[in-house]
Parts: sequence; structure tokens; C-alpha cells
Amino acid sequence: MTIRLTVNGEPRVSEAAPETRLLDYLREELRLTGAKEGCGEGECGACAVLLDGQLVNSCLIPLGQLEGAEVTSIEGLPADSPLARAFGRAGGTQCGICTPGMLLAATALLAEHPRPSLEQIRAGLDGNLCRCTGYTRIYAAVAEAAEEMG
Repeated sequence: MTIRLTVNGEPRVSEAAPETRLLDYLREELRLTGAKEGCGEGECGACAVLLDGQLVNSCLIPLGQLEGAEVTSIEGLPADSPLARAFGRAGGTQCGICTPGMLLAATALLAEHPRPSLEQIRAGLDGNLCRCTGYTRIYAAVAEAAEEMG
């Protein structure tokens, strides 16, 4: 099928099977490798992207459902954003597998709650697994970015 969507602000028209996962399309067709294959079951958040502004796990989304959609992957976020800088300063990035999904989850959270409480941060990042940081540094990074962004 022909699929028309916008990825990171750029209109795309591609031929793909409707059951092709968004994750595979991003990584294999577009060479946007920031979203990672983690569990393949929507449980870890390593493949998270924003779909029409909402956080989703791209391993669960078939292209056949995305006609006209807008997708933002980690490559579509500014590398020097307050959030990215805060993650670096706070030590919220270690091995890097969860970082793209965490940054996208935090982006969605801060869009909804510009001054989030710790509980809101925890809830907003729930579903994104990290095996390295113990989450404390990630939570601190989100709080720091929220403060900087005012």
C-alpha cells in the first residue's frame, strides 16, 4: 500500500505492507535508528515515538493505521534542548538504550504538565524501562529541565 505521513516534520510517501511495524519502517526504510527494538511487545519503551503528539510504542503500530499521521522520533527533537542537556548533566543517560524513549516520554509529559510533580514525572515515564540509572537521575533531569523551561 501507499502510505503518506510526516516524520520529523518531513512529508513521506512510501510503499509498504500495511502490517509493517512503525519501528521497522523508521529503522529500515528511513534509517532513523534512535528508536530501539527492546521487547517487541510494547512493555519497555525503547521504541517510543510521538504519534500525533501522543507517546506510543512504535513496535505495536502497523503502518496501515498511519495514513496522514505525524510521527516524531528522537531524531526530530533538538539535540541541544533543555531536556537533552539536563539528561546529560544529571547522569540520566548511561548505556543509552532507554534514552530516546525517556526523552520522548519526558517531552510528552512536559507538554501536558510544564511544572510536574515527582509523582507526575514517575507516571509520565512509567512504561519506559531503564536498567542502568535506577530512575532517580532521570527523574532529576526531567525536573531540572522543567525548571529551566519555566
